[in-house]
Formats: sequence, structure tokens, C-alpha cells
Amino acid sequence: MSIPSIPSLSSLLAPRHWPTWLGLGIARAVVALPHSARLAVGAQLGRATGKWMVSRRQTVEINLRLCFPALSDEERHPLAQRHLEALGMGMVETAMSWWLGDAALRALGEVEGLEHLQAALERKKGILLFTGHCTTLELAAHLLATHVSFHAMYRPLRNRLADAIVLRARARRSPRVYARDDIRALLRSLSEGAAVWYAMDQDQGGAHAVFAPFFGVPASTITTTSRLARMTGAAVVPYWPIRLPDGRYRIRVFPALEDFPKDPLQDTARLNALLESWIREAPEQYLWVHRRFKTRPPGEPDLYGR
Repeated sequence: MSIPSIPSLSSLLAPRHWPTWLGLGIARAVVALPHSARLAVGAQLGRATGKWMVSRRQTVEINLRLCFPALSDEERHPLAQRHLEALGMGMVETAMSWWLGDAALRALGEVEGLEHLQAALERKKGILLFTGHCTTLELAAHLLATHVSFHAMYRPLRNRLADAIVLRARARRSPRVYARDDIRALLRSLSEGAAVWYAMDQDQGGAHAVFAPFFGVPASTITTTSRLARMTGAAVVPYWPIRLPDGRYRIRVFPALEDFPKDPLQDTARLNALLESWIREAPEQYLWVHRRFKTRPPGEPDLYGR
């Protein structure tokens, strides 16, 4: 599947798009605020989301109970609350990634370890930029793109106007953007020596998934990272963003994984363990609203009760 041409925004003015336009107008107004005020609005939005979207909050609570069994209910409750606040901040940060310029983003954060990325690029065999789904995902990708060029995978949205806005933003910062299931395009990018953003930490089921431990729970995890590295010789370069207590951002780029790939199951377990180590540093910033353990091994019950 290829990404379609980006429609002009003027073609999306029909009344059915007016609620989205209103939301975009509010989001842009929030982006114009001082940064501390942006994050405060985002935290309030996240708290409200937890009250309105009960099923999402329940998913967060189930995930935290599965992944942090040593915590009591009294300890998990504030963690769930902090996650909802981080999620709301992430919504605002996504809007920031759409409308803030490169210089404004650079002023809000730093990238450590770019030398590891440069060393991998010099191999000219392509790079899989490995990360996970955290609440700072979109802003961090834009911030990283101000330092190094990379191609981006993309999941089309049902809302045509929102889809156009997101696609326009990604196309501005990445020389090539394509659907996440367009493996031919991904292989072409790697064969050209490009870096490609890639995350494998969402439950997609399917034939190319294995059950690998994630916080000690078997999690259906696609093996694509391992298989692509084997097929192409591409380096797997991990990076992880974090929102610091002062509201700034730090992206750490790590050295390319050594002795990788080996076996798909072993590789996938290794990647999950790497993600887990990062998440533990600021667990509220991971995307716990995703039903990470939706697919279960044969004979195991549904963990989400629906």
C-alpha cells in the first residue's frame, strides 16, 4: 500500500470536517502558548480524557497491573494518573510537531549520541531506527529529524482532514513517507543506505509474530526488525526520547546493536527487554492505553475482559 497524494486543505472544508477544523484551531492556539502553559493544558486534557474514556483508563490500569505486579493498587493509581497527564501532554506535543519550526524545537531539547547514527550511516547498508510508542513520539521524531534525515513509516487515519495534517507534517520532515505495510518501499530505502524509523511494540498479531516476554508477560511481537536486518544487512540503531522534569526533551541515540540478528525469537525478546529498560526510567511516558497483550497464546484468556 502506498501513501496517496496529500489532498489540499481547501478541499476539506465540507461541514463534516468542521468539528476537526475547530479542534485544530484550538490546538494551534495552545501551541502558541509558552511551553510550560502548553504542558499544563496537556496535563488537564489528559486528566479529562481519563474521566471521559473509561475503557481507555481501564486498559491503562490493566497494563500497569500486569507489568508492575509488585506495586500495590495505591501505588499504581497515581502512576495511571501521571500517565494520563503525559498522554494529554503528548497530544499537545503532537500539535507542536505539526506547527513549530525546527529552530523552536531545537531550543526545547537535545539529542545525545548522534555519532552512533553517523557511524552506522557510513556503512551505507541502511539503518532501522528502533524505538517504541511513547507519549513524546511525534515531537521526538521531529526533533531528531532536525539533526538527521530519515524515512518514515505511516499509518493512514480514517479522518481525512486529520490524515492530511499528519501526512503533511511528516512529509515536511522526512524525504520519503510510506504506509507501514509497504515493505517494498522500506526495502528500497534500506538498499539506498537510508535510515528508516521503525517500532515493533504494538500488538499486530499475524503470521510474523512471536510471543516474547514484555515485563514478564508473553506479548505478541512482530519479528520484522530481525527479519529486515537479516535480509538487508541494515544496522539496528536504538533511540529513546524522554520528557524531562523541567519540560525539556532529551533523545538518546545508542550504538548499533552488536551480534544482531541471531534468531527471530531471541532477537525479539532482546528488543522487548531493551524497551523495558527504557520504560522503567519514566514509566508514565509509555503508551499504556494500547492493549499490548490483546493477542494471547492458545488457551489463555482475554486479559482485557472484552
